[in-house]
Amino acid sequence: MSATRSQDLLDSLAALVSGGSVVALTGAGISTDSGIPDYRGDGRRLRHTPMTYQEFVSDPRARRRYWARSHVGWRRIAHAQPNISHHSLAELEDVGAVIGVITQNVDGLHTAAGSRRVVELHGNLAHTICLDCGDIRSRLELQHRLEAANPWFGEWQVAYAPDGDAQIPRDVEEEFQVVDCLECGGVLKPDVVFFGENVPKERVDAAFGLLNEAKSLLVLGSSLTVMSGYRFVIAARKRGVPVAIVNRGPSRGDGDAAIRIDDDLANTLEPLARRLVVTPA
Repeated sequence: MSATRSQDLLDSLAALVSGGSVVALTGAGISTDSGIPDYRGDGRRLRHTPMTYQEFVSDPRARRRYWARSHVGWRRIAHAQPNISHHSLAELEDVGAVIGVITQNVDGLHTAAGSRRVVELHGNLAHTICLDCGDIRSRLELQHRLEAANPWFGEWQVAYAPDGDAQIPRDVEEEFQVVDCLECGGVLKPDVVFFGENVPKERVDAAFGLLNEAKSLLVLGSSLTVMSGYRFVIAARKRGVPVAIVNRGPSRGDGDAAIRIDDDLANTLEPLARRLVVTPA
């Protein structure tokens, strides 16, 4: 892309965002600069069938496999810090341009960066929930319990995915010891939405509530492959709400976009936040 073309697109995006009431829809691409891979990098190399909700709740071996892999992968999520794109989006909220964020990510980095109105569609890996009694606790607490139950557990050079998954040797998965709920002895699950599991209705309602307030929808770092994200683009199109997409590579919503920027997010969001001055309503 030429420098002139890039500047023209940034000018168009700035004009759109300066109108205020922008809702941002974010995907894995916004967290890559924080060391969390998207599905084009390490995540793509994890050549396994994603864990489904049905498999997790019905098969103890599947749960053991999940928690062994997550025991490695969650360490990267836990140590990740917000990057310039997260901070830029929070700054755009501070000046009144962005009214909220709908995120498909489970890393909690938008809140850590200072965004205040965040709908985490797929949950947050920082919490666990008991499937039997509903007790919700810190994932860090579980990590300490898993470490105590598996003192032999080592470190591996592994491939990671945005959902905290990691690839480890099969024999390690089979030897891993899982712990149960401290309240009732029930089955613990990360407080995130698995494949085959519905996004809770209250989250969907909150997300569409945000979209109903929007004058524009800004898609950041998402290829919109799954319907849980793409449906907001469809809804915006039906309402006549303009859509802007910033993503490295093609996305499912490109045909719906009034503005389409193919670039790394930091190259767009940082200069956008730096130049944009919006008077709060």
